[in-house]
Amino acid sequence: MKSKFLFPYWCRYLGWALVIAHVPMSIIGRANGMINPLDNPLANQALFTGEHLFFICTTLVMAVGLFIVAFSREKVEDEQIWQVRLDSLRWAIFVNYLILLASLIFIYDIAHILEINLWVPLFFFIIRFRWVMFRLNHSLSKEG
Repeated sequence: MKSKFLFPYWCRYLGWALVIAHVPMSIIGRANGMINPLDNPLANQALFTGEHLFFICTTLVMAVGLFIVAFSREKVEDEQIWQVRLDSLRWAIFVNYLILLASLIFIYDIAHILEINLWVPLFFFIIRFRWVMFRLNHSLSKEG
């Protein structure tokens, strides 16, 4: 099966590098006083300040990295991997909406809900897809 809309296999490493780069960027930014603009009560009045641009950059680095990791090809793409990918995506959407509904009910700060909603589907998709692939590979190694 030919996959048209997936990144090449090597892009997975680029995605992980972006995800890992997000952590020190955030730590350094918080140490230098670049607080999260979502935590700032004046955030609605101060767009494109240093803090806001830093937040946008770090958020984009993390989101793009997760997106690339999630949608990179496997070394061998077949129908079973496509089915696992589709099932993992379905579960990621279910979990995302459960978390979204719960956070709308229990969290007052709408801005944090946006940040959660940006990363949860990709995180859960990657975790579930990798877990199912690990189980499939483990069961194949036991049989052979």
